[in-house]
Amino acid sequence: MDIGRRALLASGATAVAATTLPRLSRAQAANTIRIGVMNDMSGLYKDNTGPGSVASAQLAVSEFGQHGFDVEVIFADHQNRPDVGVNLARQWYDQGVDMILDVPTSSVALAVNQVAREKNKACINVGAATSDLTGSQCAPTMIHWAFDTWMLARSTGGAMVKTGGDTWFFITADYAFGHALERDTALFVRAAGGNVLGSVRTPFPGTSDFSAFLLQAQAARPKVLGLANAGADTVNCVKQAAEFGITRRGTKLAALLMVIGDVHSIGLNAAQGLVCTESFYWDLNDGTRSFTRRVLPRMPNMQRPNQIHAGCYSATLHYLKAIAEMGVAESKRSGTEVVSRMKAMPTDDHCFGQGQIRQDGRKIHPSYLFEVKAPSESQGPWDYYKLLQDTPAEEAFRPMNDGGCPLVRS
Repeated sequence: MDIGRRALLASGATAVAATTLPRLSRAQAANTIRIGVMNDMSGLYKDNTGPGSVASAQLAVSEFGQHGFDVEVIFADHQNRPDVGVNLARQWYDQGVDMILDVPTSSVALAVNQVAREKNKACINVGAATSDLTGSQCAPTMIHWAFDTWMLARSTGGAMVKTGGDTWFFITADYAFGHALERDTALFVRAAGGNVLGSVRTPFPGTSDFSAFLLQAQAARPKVLGLANAGADTVNCVKQAAEFGITRRGTKLAALLMVIGDVHSIGLNAAQGLVCTESFYWDLNDGTRSFTRRVLPRMPNMQRPNQIHAGCYSATLHYLKAIAEMGVAESKRSGTEVVSRMKAMPTDDHCFGQGQIRQDGRKIHPSYLFEVKAPSESQGPWDYYKLLQDTPAEEAFRPMNDGGCPLVRS
């Protein structure tokens, strides 16, 4: 866990890496909103979340401006471990953190969600994918922002079957996220008339050599190899599949959770033709391009933001709007009341446009199915996606009454 303390980003607020927070006077504490960005700062999801999520939250704070209260952004590395995430969440909430943001890795997210419920503190999840967060594990203190496994499965899985990819084999990360993504995608494949030939689960974290798993998948001769993993695992799978020539033998790769930074790491030669779903693309429209221009100087290595980074910006901005409306003192009394106020307010920002937050905590907006361009199609740096189809907001996510969330009144 990162416990060094340093100034990270200027203009409007301080961002520090901390597990023990700086002491504030009673007056300062009463008028300061503390946001804790918890994610993978050093492991296989670092590029997909990590410092980019902190930078995006910090930009939102800076652009929100002065509204009569101070905002402090802190961050720490949960190491993709539920026990680390739980301990960190308890420390932060006990020391005055008002909202925890991001929390990729579904096993960590589910655990931190329970701490937030117990402490009656707000938690806005952006980087974890499991749709259980707005299903059986929904909580009145939690909002799920950018994407989830149901959305990814519907868009990517359903589209592949419609274009002839009716036999599937899954390579699945062996933890809550991978299980949920395989489960949700398999439901859509079968509903569309396809078949699942099998699956293999890979140890998480720690797998870098996927050759044995790829050979097992190849032996099943599926039309589609579904990669129910993310980050460096997806990058390594795609690169090694290209080395084995799997796609040349007639199998299509479906990266069920891939973001633009993964494509950059893989390279267009190996990634071309891959399909994936995101709720944000930096070059999608004038709004996404405007956000990208503003956040780019803060991003590590000038990487283009993905749907998680955009989600951290969007969620932070909406959270601060709710605080300004209800007042700092009231917001500190109850995370449930903060989340309730956020649900009552329509969302609107450059990253996702207009949207809303449902009773089950699901933030809804359109989703987009992309295909990775061939090198000859790319017009410049990070010009990687071509849009195949979009799904409107009211259809992109699981119907609220189907999720089993106990907050939903029938």
